[in-house]
Amino acid sequence: MQLLQHNNHCCTAALPTLLAKATTTVCCAFLLCFGIVAAGPGEAASADWDQFLRRHVNVDGRVIDDGAGGVSHSEGQGFGMLLAVHFGDRDTFDRMWKWTQKNLMVRDDGLLAWRWSPQTEVTDRNNATDGDIFVAWALMRAGTRWNSQGYLDAGISLARTVREKLIRQTARGVVLLPGIEGFDHDGIVVMNLSYWVFPAFAEFSRFERSPVWAELIQNGYRLLSEARFGRWGLPPDWLRLDAGLSLPSDREPRFGYDAVRIPLYLMWGGADQDAIQPFRSFWAYFAGATFLPGWTNLKDDSVDSYDALKGVSAIAALARATPDLGKVPLPDIDESQPYYSDVLLLLAKMMLWERAGR
Repeated sequence: MQLLQHNNHCCTAALPTLLAKATTTVCCAFLLCFGIVAAGPGEAASADWDQFLRRHVNVDGRVIDDGAGGVSHSEGQGFGMLLAVHFGDRDTFDRMWKWTQKNLMVRDDGLLAWRWSPQTEVTDRNNATDGDIFVAWALMRAGTRWNSQGYLDAGISLARTVREKLIRQTARGVVLLPGIEGFDHDGIVVMNLSYWVFPAFAEFSRFERSPVWAELIQNGYRLLSEARFGRWGLPPDWLRLDAGLSLPSDREPRFGYDAVRIPLYLMWGGADQDAIQPFRSFWAYFAGATFLPGWTNLKDDSVDSYDALKGVSAIAALARATPDLGKVPLPDIDESQPYYSDVLLLLAKMMLWERAGR
């Protein structure tokens, strides 16, 4: 699987305890807590969604990555579907899901093919695990919000497939493979910690009803506390696990456009302040600079010489403000930013909206 390139709420604070006590009953209080059945966002947020649809979504429901030559991929469909549920846009959700089924569900193991091109259709049949996770999460939320057993069953089935095929037991606990092919061989596992979508795993643990999701959350926190490299002690985009944790020699040793999602998912999942501190320190260092770097090299501490995407800047602002997230004003979507930036910005806003309990 190729690495996608980009230029280059109430109850989550008690998540570990809640997961340990997970039962087989999903109650309305839990659903309200995670914003699944709460009222929709206001007019300003809806304007963001309208802009996103106009710029990045085809009439047939294909989410288009204009920063990667107009291709589509499973994580893009998953991001779009999750946002469609958030904005209460069932018509768009239906179209996105139908496109995903028709074009990406071409494997015989229940996982999604990762990359699709308008010229040649599926160009990489390997899965991207974050794509499967976001599609499953979106389906579960859609099933709850719109009272659709079909959506809910499809989400549970996909989450179960992820658990059965992509989670491995290692000497350092359970880990998540980034894809089913090419990341686990000769006692070495290559991981991408930005695929640990903590709030999704919390919901999977109730709907899919396996204790493995709680284990994955706890071990994700543990790995992030250990996988700290460079001047600021940041996690890399890609991490090698064998006898210890190290930076893979065949990949850029960066905290970059993958790992930037980690603090967003940590904040969304209610992680403690120690987990957020490395990101806060890194971005606070550049608070008075003329630009915010999009990445840092974890071997020599050099940084990107270009200003980060607006979506990255939004996550940086939230990390610096933690725990006072409600005081952070985030910008609107505008024409200057590519698809990935707009996704990060909308997910950051969605996280804020849910943590506020609205």
